[in-house]
Amino acid sequence: MGSMVVIRYETRAEVADENERLVRQVFAQLDEGRPEGLRYATFRLADGVTFMHLAVSEGETSPLVDLPAFKEFQEALGERLVDGVDRSAATLVGSYRFA
Repeated sequence: MGSMVVIRYETRAEVADENERLVRQVFAQLDEGRPEGLRYATFRLADGVTFMHLAVSEGETSPLVDLPAFKEFQEALGERLVDGVDRSAATLVGSYRFA
């Protein structure tokens, strides 16, 4: 079995739209390549500056790490953040029509 991870962070207000643009580029490449073994979602919370990513990978490593758009997203992530990234492994307790 793979892994599930929840990632949450707050961006600076002036770069929140840029962060969303970079995230959308990742999803565009995922749609093109359709890598197997990955389920991935990103949410922009109501405050407009907090983002949450949910990634479920079936293999040892996530196919995300090989995507050029994901590398670009990560490249200057630290400069867009207010604080650090909260990353936590997660266990699915239940799901109803999610995805």
